[in-house]
Amino acid sequence: MSSEAKNLEAISRAIDLHNRGCPFPAVAVAMNTFEVERLGWDDIRGLPIRPDPNVSTGSFRVICGGDEPGLEEEEQEVVEAVSEQVVPLVE
Repeated sequence: MSSEAKNLEAISRAIDLHNRGCPFPAVAVAMNTFEVERLGWDDIRGLPIRPDPNVSTGSFRVICGGDEPGLEEEEQEVVEAVSEQVVPLVE
């Protein structure tokens, strides 16, 4: 399995885990700006990918509907993406 497929699988599992345990659904996925550029993904399972320099390289954060402005609760899932293969950035 490619590193890109492993990352997609890990993010997909984290989205499912979040949605099972939180009353607010996932609304986006935050990833380090470098990772967003390297992968070239705009969305995952219909959720937009948001570049966030505060998320470390190799990690991502599921953004909860409770994180959005105007909502009181805050719920986050932080999971480290695992990759054994370097995928070069294609320009």
